[in-house]
Amino acid sequence: MGRIPLGKGHPLVLVAGPCVIEEEGKTRRMAEILKEIVEKAGIPLIFKSSYDKANRSQLSSFRGPGMRGGLKILAKIKRDLKVPVLSDVHSPQEVEEASAVLDVLQIPAFLCRQTDLLLAAGRTMKPVNVKKGQFLAPWDMKNVAEKIESTGNRSILLTERGTCFGYNNLVVDFRSLPLLSELGYPVIFDATHSVQLPGRLGTSSGGQRQFVPALARAAVAVGCDGLFLEVHEDPDRAPCDGPNMVRMQDLPAILRSVKRIRQLFSER
Repeated sequence: MGRIPLGKGHPLVLVAGPCVIEEEGKTRRMAEILKEIVEKAGIPLIFKSSYDKANRSQLSSFRGPGMRGGLKILAKIKRDLKVPVLSDVHSPQEVEEASAVLDVLQIPAFLCRQTDLLLAAGRTMKPVNVKKGQFLAPWDMKNVAEKIESTGNRSILLTERGTCFGYNNLVVDFRSLPLLSELGYPVIFDATHSVQLPGRLGTSSGGQRQFVPALARAAVAVGCDGLFLEVHEDPDRAPCDGPNMVRMQDLPAILRSVKRIRQLFSER
């Protein structure tokens, strides 16, 4: 897909980066550290960071630099570090400008059924990564994919990120991964948002990052094509999604373990 082959018969791909773009120097530094880690692990990287976190628990929550400021930062990271970049788009009006910079357009989970947004993203002919809504069954994503397919764009990724399980909790049904795969597109597993506890802290979401490595290993064993991991140099001080983000220093061990699992199953 684009410069990085993705899907059956190809290496596991990592989509990773801090949840939201903070100030430029800090975001670039984390991108540089992340690139060094993944190069040592021998895993292809798509750098992810959101220019606008439109879905936050509280009105005063940090949202990022906005589309134009955030795209400028992502464009520099893309150019200087030579990595493909991904960010969320939230409305059809954003898509054209965002697609001029982004290598992959991401549709947030809560917007995965927004027809006009899906069609606008599809018409760019850029790869589109759709997060499965926490409220959807995996087979419901067939309708989502068909909306993008109607534009002639078949560069689609489907991402599992957990399912609502009562109030303020998510659960991962690993049957979802092969069910999504049956739709004919690469499947990504979002191990960090899957451990999120939505709204649990009242004015923000909680999370259980200690379970990220186990869920990531399980997803690779089941057969996902890529992992989505939000990482940060100091997640406990991050302005967004800190409780479920992985500490940068913990990432190498996670990548070593999932790579061994991927190699084991590819040898069968």
